[in-house]
Amino acid sequence: MKPTILVVDDEPGVRSALGGVLRDEGYTVEAVSSGEACLERMTRGAVDLIVLDVWLPGMDGLATLARLRERQVDAQVVLISGHGNIESAVRAIKMGAFDFVEKPLSLEKTVLVIRNALRQRRLEAENRDLRARVDRTQTMVGDSSAMRQLQEQVAMAAPTNGRVLIYGENGTGKELVARTIHALSRRRASAFVEVNCAAIPEELIESELFGHVRGAFTGAVADRRGKFEVADGGTIFLDEIGDMSLKTQAKVLRVLQEQTMDAVGGTTRIKVDARVLAATNKDLQAEIRAGRFREDLYFRLNVIPIFVPPLRERQEDIPLLADHFMAEFAREYGRRVKSFDRGAVNVLQQYAWPGNVRELRNVIERLVIMVPGDLISSPDLSFLDSSGVAHPQVTELHAERQTLHEARDQFERDLILRTLAEQQGNMSRTAEVLGVERSNLYRKMKAFGIAQSRRADEEPEAV
Repeated sequence: MKPTILVVDDEPGVRSALGGVLRDEGYTVEAVSSGEACLERMTRGAVDLIVLDVWLPGMDGLATLARLRERQVDAQVVLISGHGNIESAVRAIKMGAFDFVEKPLSLEKTVLVIRNALRQRRLEAENRDLRARVDRTQTMVGDSSAMRQLQEQVAMAAPTNGRVLIYGENGTGKELVARTIHALSRRRASAFVEVNCAAIPEELIESELFGHVRGAFTGAVADRRGKFEVADGGTIFLDEIGDMSLKTQAKVLRVLQEQTMDAVGGTTRIKVDARVLAATNKDLQAEIRAGRFREDLYFRLNVIPIFVPPLRERQEDIPLLADHFMAEFAREYGRRVKSFDRGAVNVLQQYAWPGNVRELRNVIERLVIMVPGDLISSPDLSFLDSSGVAHPQVTELHAERQTLHEARDQFERDLILRTLAEQQGNMSRTAEVLGVERSNLYRKMKAFGIAQSRRADEEPEAV
């Protein structure tokens, strides 16, 4: 859709010349001769950019700009004037104008300024959309008593600078809790830096946390800032803190005590001001007794303890989470949102979810890709075992009600679904794993009512 530009100038020649050039550039152009007419035009619909003359009969350009901002019109504004001066330009920029161009207009320069202003507007819109999508995905979803208690704890902890130790099983959403605390804190405008202590090799973690100077060790070809320094003024999240070595624990403790650190190989003390959030799926008291975790570090970190409950302890949140993830993946894959019938909801709530919210999210993605219709029913969830183990086989009760032919078809359908999910919908790899030709796999999927996943890396094959 072509951007719409409104030219506001009392000189017919300027309106005509500028309008003609901008139309040649591919823009939709409208023109009015006064500030009052500009305000009236904006009541009838939005435009992308306003080219606004400062010297107008009646309400001048700066007053018009002020009224536009009062009405929260978000169009970019470029001011033009034949009597330009530094004071007017500064006032215009402070009031939110993108730029200020002097008359007589250089049409080439004016078009360039307008192009840059529209580009800036597009980037701002993309940023708002990205933030909205991030906010949707980084949301603590749930209305159970356990979830309400967690939300209250987060709300109380967030505005402080207190260190938080987040407990919970794998997949419960400890990172989401940490990000929410940061987003609600006074440090939200600064960096949120995550460090997975279990994923970084022991020989590299000190460099990762504290940085290093050039030549500190083999391969250190340049100075590097550590995560603590990057998080200065913001928040550092030490995930899986229970997997950190005792040697590194001692250095982290020193940073917490002194608010300073040494880069690996460095001689200069670096002052850091980072709020520390940590998370673990381990019993740190047991780790202390076993000599694997420092008690003094535990007390430094455990100022505000927060426990994230497993999904099995908040079953009433499962339908809300399922709908949340369904909407997320429907947007991502460009599919219609599917709904769950009562039987499917019962299956989801009765399942033990050993992988917690992370496993539920993966299951919903699989359903979005693999279920052909708009309604998900309990047979679509036959790969979930009530004992908490996902598997492709039919249950014993279900098998007793089937003929051998039906049981074989059910087994094949579930095996194809599982393999497709494991291969992220890639048809070639799925056919290879199953040991069949792609054309045969397509025929089987069509017979079983399994929708093809339109992945970006491969085109559907005609059969």
